[in-house]
Amino acid sequence: MTTDGVSSPRPEHVDRRRLVVSTACSVLVLALCLFLPAGTWAWPNGWLFFAVTVAAGSVISVYLQRVNPEVIAARVNHHEGTKPWNRRLVSLLFPTLISIIPIAALDGGRYHWSHVPWWGCATGYALFLAGIAGLTWAESVNKFFEPTVRIQADRGHRVVDAGPYALVRHPGYVAVGALVPGMALSLGSYWALVPAAASYLLLIVRTAREDRTLQEELPGYREYARRVRYRLVPGVW
Repeated sequence: MTTDGVSSPRPEHVDRRRLVVSTACSVLVLALCLFLPAGTWAWPNGWLFFAVTVAAGSVISVYLQRVNPEVIAARVNHHEGTKPWNRRLVSLLFPTLISIIPIAALDGGRYHWSHVPWWGCATGYALFLAGIAGLTWAESVNKFFEPTVRIQADRGHRVVDAGPYALVRHPGYVAVGALVPGMALSLGSYWALVPAAASYLLLIVRTAREDRTLQEELPGYREYARRVRYRLVPGVW
């Protein structure tokens, strides 16, 4: 989730076949992670979460295609140059993030270990949607917002300080800090907060490593870091 960049020498086009396949696979994986662990298709909260997630994803895709289509291309197209440490970290981060949903499904849909009140689930959806909105804001102003960490020399990578990047250096990770506990609570599970917390700790590690990489390798980033002092939380870090 690289935090910097403004322009590229040539607009990058979306590999539409890859986009369609990626979207279909994501929807299928979401359904399987929800309803297989729940042990039933008759789980209203699971269907609500599924519907909210798919609807939000559809709206965001249409919006980003209008305001910043290159970020869609950056998300689905293959790029070289990912940092080796990021590959190792993602090998831990990705399964930890994914595990939030099946653990929540085992809890909220099958065994009912937790007893989350309705207002707890509502708070979860508020956090979940706030996190999605924050991610979308960051993506809308930064065409170099990628799922990998690399210096995007092939795309004219340089510093961006617009929108949320004027407040903190890694606003996408701030948004995830609301999104992951929101996933757990919206599905009615306190136990799923455990992988949510673990995944965010890994993201904090990634933030530190990514920020160090950008300061060492991206021209202008050190000056930007002097202007925008904090990585995630203003006044703290």
